[in-house]
Amino acid sequence: MSQATADTVEPTPEGVPGSQQHGGDHGKGSKATLALGAVGVVFGDIGTSPLYAFRETFLGSHSLAIDTLHIYGVVSLIFWSMTLIVSIQYVSILMRADNKGQGGTLALVALLTRHIGGSGYGWITILLGVFATALFYGDSMITPAISVLSAVEGLTVVNAGLQPLVIPIALVLLVGLFLIQKRGTATVGKLFAPIMIVYFAVIAVLGTIQIFQNPYILQALNPIWAVRFFIADGPIAFLALGSVVLAVTGSEALYSDMGHFGRGPMRLSWFGFVMPCLLLNYFGQGAMIAAMDPAETAAAMESPFFIMAPEYLRLPLVFLATAATFIASQAVISGAFSITHQAIQLGFIPRLSTEHTSASEQGQIYIPFVNNALMVSVILLVLMFQSSSNLAAAYGIAVTGAMFIDTMLMGVLLFAVWKWKWWFALPVFVLFLFVDGAYFAANLPKVPDGGWFPLLIGAIAFTLLTTWAKGRKLMRERMSEVALPIEIFAKSAKNSATRVPGTAIFMASQTAGVPSALLHNIKHNKVLHERVIILTVLIDDSPYVDPNRRCELEDLGDGFYRAVLHYGFMEETDVPQGLKSMTRCGGEFDMMHTSFFLSRQTLLPSANPGMMLWREKIFAWMLRNAATAMDFFRLPTNRVVELGSQVEI
Repeated sequence: MSQATADTVEPTPEGVPGSQQHGGDHGKGSKATLALGAVGVVFGDIGTSPLYAFRETFLGSHSLAIDTLHIYGVVSLIFWSMTLIVSIQYVSILMRADNKGQGGTLALVALLTRHIGGSGYGWITILLGVFATALFYGDSMITPAISVLSAVEGLTVVNAGLQPLVIPIALVLLVGLFLIQKRGTATVGKLFAPIMIVYFAVIAVLGTIQIFQNPYILQALNPIWAVRFFIADGPIAFLALGSVVLAVTGSEALYSDMGHFGRGPMRLSWFGFVMPCLLLNYFGQGAMIAAMDPAETAAAMESPFFIMAPEYLRLPLVFLATAATFIASQAVISGAFSITHQAIQLGFIPRLSTEHTSASEQGQIYIPFVNNALMVSVILLVLMFQSSSNLAAAYGIAVTGAMFIDTMLMGVLLFAVWKWKWWFALPVFVLFLFVDGAYFAANLPKVPDGGWFPLLIGAIAFTLLTTWAKGRKLMRERMSEVALPIEIFAKSAKNSATRVPGTAIFMASQTAGVPSALLHNIKHNKVLHERVIILTVLIDDSPYVDPNRRCELEDLGDGFYRAVLHYGFMEETDVPQGLKSMTRCGGEFDMMHTSFFLSRQTLLPSANPGMMLWREKIFAWMLRNAATAMDFFRLPTNRVVELGSQVEI
């Protein structure tokens, strides 16, 4: 059975932009408690950027001179990038674009298509969202590799002879990280917030000490230093943006994880704690390097994050930074599970085996296929690139590509959904389009040096996502063309088949016509159950569905019923649980006397294929390897009958 995509379901009632209508629960605890929890879960990615962002801006492929102009210019760029992109674009503007409390690119696309899905450019919005999602998979592979590597490389600051152990230790940590995913993160998650709070506090203190010793670095708050940097080194300064953007990696995660903690607590965490700590550390690194003897700066720039600490504290700092990168990687992996779940529900990815790792927290899931694919990819990345500096070239392109797409989607949001006055919306849109476009363009020269990797992953993921969505659409169309109206079938079948006790539920991908499993059952078994229910599961373009809207029911007479169960794209499609809300179709359901009939389609070559042959073969492969509907819909294993059918697309 297929899931309905966002453009095929009936739109849900619209709320005020930025409203708090949603089915999630942010009310478990005070705002301060939720804000502390957000520090442990959400801010790990952007929080570990000081490990490598400042360093890479000077030691990357463009190699800046380490002098006052460039140090102040880079720190100024980092400050204003964090202010414009994170604080204003994501935290202040995009966080108002919650889809019933949920954020992220797919949630934003679902929100936009609910308003403009029928317009001529609605499909462009969907494609942009899908491509941003595809780029996220490249990001989710690189983040664990570069974060853990950069932390473990701190060992070489403590003892240069430990260099040969960096790769093995990083690989052991990363493999261990992926192996614990199947156990769930509920227990480990309780430790996340305290560790990250200590981490942010420590890096803030280290930065503050350096600022006190060289307070002149605070001049970098003035954007004139960034301007002077560009005037002095135009092309080099532009290329430096490709490394400066590493300081804001993780911005999209703030928006994506909004549903877990709520907009208010996350803003409190960012403005009240995380952003000040990060800026103090970046300014501290700049102050330290600027105050050094020129003969020492080159060596110190190899690892300014760890050099800031006194020698006797560097090893504990390595352990703390490693724990922080472990947490940051955990958050990205969990995000990959979450976005995959959303994509499955919205019809862009075939059903995958999904395990719920918590009995109380709905969002804690584990998808073995995604976990294993990420683990293999991360191991290959570490072995291929060998160092965090080499990985930095590959990192920026995925992040800036996703940010640039988010900006274009934000433009649609401002003009088509929120309907801001053009004289206000246009300057805002143009500003962020210019800023994010500049960062993306600055990363394009990195493509030969490693930027090709996330682009390759993004292209593969985009092809798979769009192929599955297109193939399912074609299959539904072909099946609808030959579908027999249920009213005609019910009248003809009541006298042509023997009625037997019990309930038969036939899963159908469409809300019209007779499912092929029901036709095959009549053809081969020549029996009908006393109660026959044709059940369709529809995924709405909202994260959660009001329980009062869960079930739709139509009595067709003669013991035939058509039922529809509605779920949000963040909800678990538990059909037996949903059936408990159906009380107007001949009584309650006894699972021991209920049989579920599923259709399994086999593709046949078509004389006039609806898509290119190579894509049709990919779709057929995906269809064969999709998880069974029995597992996806939580059907009782001993009450399911599968009947095959053949379809040409």
